[in-house]
Amino acid sequence: MKQDVLNKQIWLIETILQRDGITLKEIKEKWLESSLNDEQKDFDRSTFNRYRNTIQDIFGISIICQNSKYYIDNKEDIQNNILKKWILNSFTISNFLQEWKPLYHRISLEDIPSGREYLRDIMEAMKQNEQISISYQRFQNDVTKHYLLAPYGVKIFKQRWYVVGFCSELKDIRIFGLDRILELQRTTEKFKFPTDFNLELFFSSSFGVFTDKQIERVVLKTNEEKTKYLQSLPLHHSQKEMKTEDNYTFFEYFLRPTYDFRQEILSHGAEIEVISPNWFREEIQQIVAEMHKFYS
Repeated sequence: MKQDVLNKQIWLIETILQRDGITLKEIKEKWLESSLNDEQKDFDRSTFNRYRNTIQDIFGISIICQNSKYYIDNKEDIQNNILKKWILNSFTISNFLQEWKPLYHRISLEDIPSGREYLRDIMEAMKQNEQISISYQRFQNDVTKHYLLAPYGVKIFKQRWYVVGFCSELKDIRIFGLDRILELQRTTEKFKFPTDFNLELFFSSSFGVFTDKQIERVVLKTNEEKTKYLQSLPLHHSQKEMKTEDNYTFFEYFLRPTYDFRQEILSHGAEIEVISPNWFREEIQQIVAEMHKFYS
């Protein structure tokens, strides 16, 4: 499928999503105003129906008609399906940038996630249930190790790609950063994908990619400014606001207090205080004490 056609289909999805019902006439009017319509062509009914069918096939998004107005039938499904929402948002941003090309020099974006050169081979291996062979070097040392991996899924965290799968050498499900892979090869060795494995569930109790801690109840105390920040962008889906005392708010979480979560807490400085569990609080205290030595 041509990129410009895909862009137009994404535009149609976004246009309908933004309205609580829209007629074909209104869609045509908006299309005439869109910068994607550089040839100033009409959005006729046959094109609309063709795009409507393709959108259903590719994205699983149903466009229905009621009383001569068009709606997205499964809005909730889009919001609940993280992958579908991510793909849709990615294309939407692409369309947005294309529409505002004259302002490119006034739009600042984060760099593309690292390690993406291996992503296509990993996705193909996942599709065919083929194992991959990787040469891997951790950041902690210069030792290169070789692993045979059954790729179960991929994840992005803080602009880095990770592959999750069963490692034959380690005999366990492990997570590997794509930017630490020196070489990757697809093999002809097949694996059976476990029907009970759910990637979203696998990471549901984690902040980031580490899963090496037990799930615990974590309580954080935040100042007024950080409270508003966490209310608008929760640290984790388990976040629950407990109480507010003297302009400080207490938040409760049920998650794994891993390295990634610890680093996130530290990144907020004095605006977030760990109340419990006690071992986690002491761990943060020790790091802060070590940091204090650098600046005293």
